Order: sequence, then C-alpha cells, then structure tokens
Amino acid sequence: MRFQSMLKFGNGVRNQCRMYMASGLPEFTQKHYNVKRNNYAIVDDKDVNFFGSLMGAQYVLQDAGTDDLLCYNVDFLRSVRGNSKLVLRPGTTQEISEILKYCNKRHLAVCPQGGNTGLVGGAVPVCDEIILSMARLNKVLNIDEITGIASCEAACILENFDAKAREKGLVVPIDLGAKSSCHIGGNLSTNAGGLRVLRYGNLHGSVLGVEVVLANGTILDLMSNFKKDNTGYHLKHLFIGSEGTLGIITKLAILCQTVSSSVHVAFVGSFQFQSSKLSTRYQIILIALHFLGLNSFDSVLKTFLNAKRYLGEILSACELIDERSLDASVKQYNLKSPIENYPFHMLIETSGSNAIHDSEKLNFFLEHCMNSGDILNGTVTNEVNKIQEIWKLRELIPTALIRDGFCFKYDISLPLRSFYDIVPVLEGHVGKLAKRVCGYGHLGDSNLHLNVSCEEYSRELYERIEPFIYEHTAKLKGSVSAEHGIGFTKKNYLKYSKSSEAITMMREVKKLLDPSGILNPYKVLN
Repeated sequence: MRFQSMLKFGNGVRNQCRMYMASGLPEFTQKHYNVKRNNYAIVDDKDVNFFGSLMGAQYVLQDAGTDDLLCYNVDFLRSVRGNSKLVLRPGTTQEISEILKYCNKRHLAVCPQGGNTGLVGGAVPVCDEIILSMARLNKVLNIDEITGIASCEAACILENFDAKAREKGLVVPIDLGAKSSCHIGGNLSTNAGGLRVLRYGNLHGSVLGVEVVLANGTILDLMSNFKKDNTGYHLKHLFIGSEGTLGIITKLAILCQTVSSSVHVAFVGSFQFQSSKLSTRYQIILIALHFLGLNSFDSVLKTFLNAKRYLGEILSACELIDERSLDASVKQYNLKSPIENYPFHMLIETSGSNAIHDSEKLNFFLEHCMNSGDILNGTVTNEVNKIQEIWKLRELIPTALIRDGFCFKYDISLPLRSFYDIVPVLEGHVGKLAKRVCGYGHLGDSNLHLNVSCEEYSRELYERIEPFIYEHTAKLKGSVSAEHGIGFTKKNYLKYSKSSEAITMMREVKKLLDPSGILNPYKVLN
C-alpha cells in the first residue's frame, strides 16, 4: 500500500475505510467509556518531521481531517474507536527502536498494530496514541525443512507464512479463521489459540525465540534455533500474550510440524451416513473431515471421549457448533449444510501419514458412535473442495453473527463437563433483549465462543451481560479470556481469573520494562 504524502492518503486507503462508514461507526472509546487521558505529550510538527526523516515521509500518515485514519482507529468488530492523528509504518527493527527511543524520551504514547483482527480492543488506540503499524515487516527469513524451524518478521500474514512453510513440506502450528489477514506477530502477542491447539498445543510450546523492542528502544534478541535451551530465565514467555504492553515483537522463530499426508474431515450422524471413499489422488494431503449431528451435549462429550480413544494420534481438530450458530452461518452467507440442523454439531478432523491406517481407525470410531446412538446424522469427506466448504460453515460463524446487527462476543475457557451450560443460563438471563444467544468453539481445548446478538447496540443488554457472564465463569473456575487476550474491553474483569497477588506482580513487570507506560496504555491492566 502506497501513500501520497504525510498529509493525504491515496484512494486505496479511503476505500478500505468505507466498510466502517457504510456500517456505522462506534462512539470514540475515550468518550464512551469515560476514559481519563494519561499525561502523555501531544504530537507536534517537530515530532512528525523527526519520524519523516527517520523512515521517509511516505511512511508517516496524518489525519487530514476527513477520517483518513479510520481503518487504523476502528477495530474489526466496530466496537471501539480511537482518535489517533498519526500512523507510523516502519520497515525495520532498527526503525522501531529509534521510534520507541524517541517516544519514550518525549513521553508519547504508542499503540502497536498488526492485522487489527483482535476482538478485545487491544490493537487500536483508546485516546490519541500514535499507531505503530507493523505491516511492512513481512519477510519470511528462513524455513529449514530438516529441523522444521521457520523464522520470519512479525507482520507476515499467517496464511502466507503457512503457504511458504507448506512449500517445504511443513505446516505452521496455528490456524485461525482470520488467517488471511492476521499477523503472526499479533498471534504471538495475544497468544492466539485457534482450531488446532488440540493437535499442536499453544504458542508458548511452539515458539522457540523472539526479537523484541522494549519501550526505551533496546532491541532484545531472544531468537533461538533449539527446542532445548535451558540457559536461565525464558524471557520470551513474557512477551507471548503480553499484547504489546511490555515490548513489540519484531521477529520470531517457530517450530513447524510436517504436513500430514493423510487428512480426513467429517460431518457425521447416526443411521444416515454418507462417506466418500479414500482416493489415491490425495497422497500429498488427504483430509478426513467429519461433520456430526447430535441431540444432547452429553452425546457431544461421549463422542469427544471416543474420538480421543479411537482416533488418538491422528485427531487434529474437534469443534462444537450449536444449532443457532450453524443457522447464522448458513443463512447469512447462503451456504448449504451437508446435514439438517440438530441441537449440536461436531466437526472432527483427522490427519496422519497412512491413509489406509487412518481410514480403519475412522471407520471403527464412526461405527462405535453410531451403534451407541450418540451420533444422529453426518457426512465424511476427504475431497479438498468439500473439506473447504465444510470448514466455511465453522469459520464464517463469527462474521455471520455480526450481520445480525450487533454482536457481543465472549471468549472463555470452561471445565469441559460445564462447557455449554453457560449458554442457556445466559439466554435466560438476557431474555427477549437478545436476538440470538449461541455458542461454538474448540471443544478439544475447552474454549467456548459465546455470542449474544441484537438488532443494534443496546446499553441495557450490555449491562445484563456484563459482569454477569464473567462472574458466572469465575464460579465455574473458568477463564474470562481463552485466546483473545484482555485488551481494553476485558481489563476490568481480569480480577475474575487472576488473584490480586498475580495482578500486582504483572504491574511490577510492566513498571520494570515500561516505566513511563508508553506501550499500549489503557490495556490489560486497569
């Protein structure tokens, strides 16, 4: 993306902003939440000139008074809106270092921003912080097919990074619905989970090293090419999940897995079972995707247990979709479900290395679950196009629910036996104020995405949901944030998942690494 000057954008940026203007803008966050601006300096011409001399004027973007920075100031959900007048687009770690050194000295607040796909207001300003866009740091540095280690800059789009890894027979161990626009650095900063945590674990286990720029401009080289590096404190873990409040991740090294040569996907039910035979055409990637229809959550739990028992090492994803979630995806995007609607649906994916072996395991699993009566209907496929169509049903749910009008989104972890209980509880609590209350998510790692939609934003509904939903989650010993982070919108509720002693220590770490508090202020810690 190129820009005309420091003062005015080219048409491309304005076009990006139209989607917000056409859909309505949220009120400024500072006003809506009555946020008192901290005592930061205000950007002046001298600052702008410095940044221009450092990076080039074309990478210093100012608001010309016509909402030119709208696509940087508004989040993906259109739920929060900053009022930044300046966006910086550095292209190197050294430039970021010089920017932060300068801002720290001037006491200018900075909001780091990646793909801006977050759901808790962590990547947009609260007031008028300078937006530090990471978009230009997008190089894949190295992929080693022998060790499986890949290194890249922080702004590599996840889907592009994964495509490069697959050219070497590897797969990046994280997969998200937002993969076509989210940045891998942002994934680390929020410790994003995604669809295959069940198979690969979370990023704390996959990331081998990071390069980070601290608030004072210090470049901290924590890169590593080893799984075993037991030399003192593992400082990289401080920055994974810190949401840009402790430092800005600029590079990373991650351990990738080998691409499975046998993958299946199924959407399966009881006595009406359709199966496409395994084909030798898919020797590079053979996916088995199962889409299952079930009548009760008890049947869901039994099926998940049987999936772990009988699919074992080839089980790569296990997703739950309730009736209302599937309905939103189907109707809002004019999709077709391979089976009729049931109270619960499961999408199960297997991936292995031997198609015959995997098929035998899959058939035994399905036969057992059908004979037990837990699965009511379903379909199985290993055809790439059909696999993609089935995954669409799941991956388009988040945006489908937004099309209801307005959607309150919650990302929580709950004990598996109580995983779905909160949905009917919340539905009863909000009553007719809501258009739709539904739940879907990563059953394999106890992560529920709970959604409440309505025709338009309702303060009354918001106050019925919060803090009730977090109080109920705390009673169940769950987490108020499973994978989206705390950001701005959840900072008041951190106390429901962290003890006061833990929060005090978090504050001390923040003060140590960012004593002036310039990095992503108003986020995570209240």
